Amino acid sequence: MHTLIHQFISHFADQSPAADALIYKTHRLSYRTLSAELCSAAHGFLQLGLQRSERIATYLPKQPEAVVSLFAASAAGAAFVPVNPILKAQQVSYILKDCNVRILVTSLARLKQLAEHLAQCSDLHTVILVDKAASSPVSPLPHIKHIDIVFWDDIQSKSTVFPEIPNIDSDIAAILYTSGSTGNPKGVVLSHRNLISGAQSVTQYLHNTAGDRILAVLPLSFDYGLSQLTTAFSVGASVVLMDYLLPRDVIKAVSQYQITGLAAVPPLWIQLAQLDWPNEARASLRYLTNSGGALPVDTLSRLRAKLPDTLPYLMYGLTEAFRSTYVPPEVIDTHQDAIGIAIPNAEVLVLREDGSECADNEPGELVHRGSLVAMGYWNAPDRTAERFKPIPGSISGKILPEIAVWSGDTVKRDKDGFLYFISRKDDMIKTSGYRVSPNEIEEVVYQSERVNEAVALGIPHPVLGQAIVLVVVARSDSFQTAELLAFCRKQLPNFMQPSEIIVKTALERNQNGKIDRKQLVQEYIDLFIHQEQ
Repeated sequence: MHTLIHQFISHFADQSPAADALIYKTHRLSYRTLSAELCSAAHGFLQLGLQRSERIATYLPKQPEAVVSLFAASAAGAAFVPVNPILKAQQVSYILKDCNVRILVTSLARLKQLAEHLAQCSDLHTVILVDKAASSPVSPLPHIKHIDIVFWDDIQSKSTVFPEIPNIDSDIAAILYTSGSTGNPKGVVLSHRNLISGAQSVTQYLHNTAGDRILAVLPLSFDYGLSQLTTAFSVGASVVLMDYLLPRDVIKAVSQYQITGLAAVPPLWIQLAQLDWPNEARASLRYLTNSGGALPVDTLSRLRAKLPDTLPYLMYGLTEAFRSTYVPPEVIDTHQDAIGIAIPNAEVLVLREDGSECADNEPGELVHRGSLVAMGYWNAPDRTAERFKPIPGSISGKILPEIAVWSGDTVKRDKDGFLYFISRKDDMIKTSGYRVSPNEIEEVVYQSERVNEAVALGIPHPVLGQAIVLVVVARSDSFQTAELLAFCRKQLPNFMQPSEIIVKTALERNQNGKIDRKQLVQEYIDLFIHQEQ
């Protein structure tokens, strides 16, 4: 039985040592090789003075050293902190300080960008550069005395046995930083049990086997992206690492590597649905998954037409519980607008504010209970207490209460047990006394077939409270806002009509590739400031 996340890799190093674990461009690492590299790096971390449960951050694009450093941190008894490679120096230094990172794995180019901020990271004692020593100056940080600079190759030991660390499954394995509704990002603390339960649950309904080859295009700092690794390693499958430039590159990779599983967020699927898929890509791709937002019905229809033999899995999750629901492919025709049913080994409830359960079709908050519920937020007891708490009335007897995660998302459940997303509490638009779901407006706009992407925002308005502003990426050069407004008037009640339509060539994304609603709201926050009362 595997109780620690790196044991997936060591297990298949024994069971199928020659099987591909990682593929990066033309470079392949078998399970035997990957396990040996984990052992080597783990001992190297310990030789640097790493103590049990301390944090190791990795600030790299998707490359073998990034994967090795994450799982080697686990093998060394530490917690790994994957940092999104697109973050800027100030954001990275915040993460390093917030979770008291002791060792940072990065590259020389990235270190130079961070240099002026690292003096503030008092807990950081070592930076490991994955570059070759000959390509780097001797002292990239001459002004910082408390940080040592070493090279990846220099810390590798020759040990082929994992360190004997007395870790158990309830120990911290990882801290993933996710955008908050206000202020700085939150560090979601995950145990080994969380990661292992999540991987096993997903592989159960995706029917993953050692024969799968999964394309990893999402950031490893994103729980959905990290899941591609843990899911694959839990069954002995292989992962192809990829940082793509264009959506077409993803399709080429599916063909080149004969990918069987592909996970993406809606903005990428919208682009992929508009492209041609060659026969070899259609033949190999067994399933696709969507999370990180609702997939427009039009986009799903396009994908299914282009990939008739590929099973689509629509999923809903939150970093605080990894994954909560999915729509099985066999019912997608009748439930394609649902977020689905609970994944294996989880219970998902719809509750009122007092903790009582909602009736069928009554809106309430999605609450997730089970082994996937995270340990809380790092260094944030108040925020943790807001989201991680017992379900009222669910405990009897003198035992410790079970902690569930309260998602902040408003959903409803139909008579068949399927859940439907309404909105996040902080995304709901309040206009003319009504509460409006932006998701409902966006689905109607996509039905017009005039836009590739759309996001509905609530912008402060002196009369309405909030006005609905629709920001779109047009499908053609002949796009006319008047035509889309006319379509909306036919499909939506008056209080849901957009007050403005703004056309852009691209929509802003956050670090995980999702449309950045908060940034867009700030961009247009003063749009109606001169409107008369």
